[in-house]
Amino acid sequence: MQADSAILPGTLDMLILKAVSLGKLHGYGVLLRIEQISGENLQVQQGTLYPALARLEHDGMIASEWGTSENNRRAKYYRLTRAGRARLEAETASWKRAVSAISAALAATARESK
Repeated sequence: MQADSAILPGTLDMLILKAVSLGKLHGYGVLLRIEQISGENLQVQQGTLYPALARLEHDGMIASEWGTSENNRRAKYYRLTRAGRARLEAETASWKRAVSAISAALAATARESK
């Protein structure tokens, strides 16, 4: 699968919020966590990830603090804020409704459409 090709428009923020909700992560760790929790089916490019992290931080969905990575390098670690948790819950519910509606539409038969 090509990088970013599996990430549908409008879902990157939700995936980042989900990844960060599982524990404090530095930027590259967020990228790796999204790959991991998607069963290696979703890939995010760093050039897409870091602007999204900055936007989410600016919007108050995540907060950051500097720390030391496992490679002994200075890294910015992100955590979910209360507002971010609320947005994740809302977007998750909306996503589940959309998936359910699309699944129902795709399962329709010719007899049902009459």
